[in-house]
Amino acid sequence: MKKLIALSLTMALSFSLAACGSKDDAASNKEPASDSSSTADDTNDSADNSNADDTDSSTDDTTGSNTDDSSAAGNSDDSDLAYVKEKGTLVVGITDFEPMDYQDADGNWIGFDADMAKAFAESIGVTAKFVEIDWDNKILELDGKTIDCVWNGMTLTDEVISSMECSDPYFNNAQVVIVHADKADLYQDVDSLKELNFAVEAGSAGEAQAKNNNFSYTPVQQQSSALMEVAAGTADAAIIDFLMASAMVGEGTGYADLTHTVSLNSEEYGVGFRKGSDLAASLNDFFDASYADGSMEKCAKTYNIQDALVQQ
Repeated sequence: MKKLIALSLTMALSFSLAACGSKDDAASNKEPASDSSSTADDTNDSADNSNADDTDSSTDDTTGSNTDDSSAAGNSDDSDLAYVKEKGTLVVGITDFEPMDYQDADGNWIGFDADMAKAFAESIGVTAKFVEIDWDNKILELDGKTIDCVWNGMTLTDEVISSMECSDPYFNNAQVVIVHADKADLYQDVDSLKELNFAVEAGSAGEAQAKNNNFSYTPVQQQSSALMEVAAGTADAAIIDFLMASAMVGEGTGYADLTHTVSLNSEEYGVGFRKGSDLAASLNDFFDASYADGSMEKCAKTYNIQDALVQQ
C-alpha cells in the first residue's frame, strides 16, 4: 500500500514539473515575439525616415535642377541679341522718312538710319529687314515682336524712354513749323501760329508739340503725309522733324514752295528696342566704333546731315 501511495506521489510531481516547463517555454516563446515586434517597428521607423530623407533629397535636387534649367531658359529668352541671331534677321520698324528711311528708284530702303541699320545687322551676323509700321503703334509692334527695333529718326521723348530700351542719342533735331513760302513772314513766332490748322504725324514728337502749344491739328499717318496736306491746301501748316525739313522742303526739293519757320523745341534721336533688351548696349558699342573710325560721319555726309551728328 505504501508503495502504491509513493508511486502516485511521484507521478503527480512529474506532471507538475512538466506543466512548469510548458509555462517557461511559452514565456520564452513570447519574449522573442516582443523583440521581433520591436525590430519591425525599428525597421519601419528606419524605412520611414530613410524614405523621408530620400524624398526630401530628391525634392531638393529636382527643384535645384528645375531652377537651373528655368534660369538657363530665362537667360536665353531674355537675350534679344541671341533671339535675333537665332532667327537670322533684325526686323527694323520704320516709316517713309527722308533722309532717315526712304526708298530709292529700285524700291530699296536707303537713308542714314537704313544704312546704319544694315551695317549694324551685318556686324552681329544677321540681315536687316525693313517693315513699315503705324508710328502710333510702334510700342505695341515692338512688344509683340513683329519688329525688333524702331530705327526711324525717333525722338527720345519721356514716353519712348519709359517704354523702350533706347540707344545713346546719335542726332540733334528739333520740331519745326512748315508753311507756304509766300506766307512765311506771317509766321515767325509761336503766337502767330495759334489760328492755324496743323497736320501732324500721329504719335510723333510733332503731335506732342501741337498739344503742348494748344494748336488745332489733324493727325495723319506719316510726316510725309503732313507735308502733302500743306502742299494741297488741306492744312495751313505742319510740324515735322528739322532733319526731314532740311531734306524735303525748299528750293531743289519736291516741295519747293514750302519752307520751315519756327523751331518749337530741341531734341535728340535714338533707336528703341524692347524694354531690357541687350541689343541697345550692342548698338551703343557699334555707334562708338563707327564714330571713331569715321564711317558714321561718312554716312551722314551722304545725306548732308553731318552737322547734326552727336559725338559718340
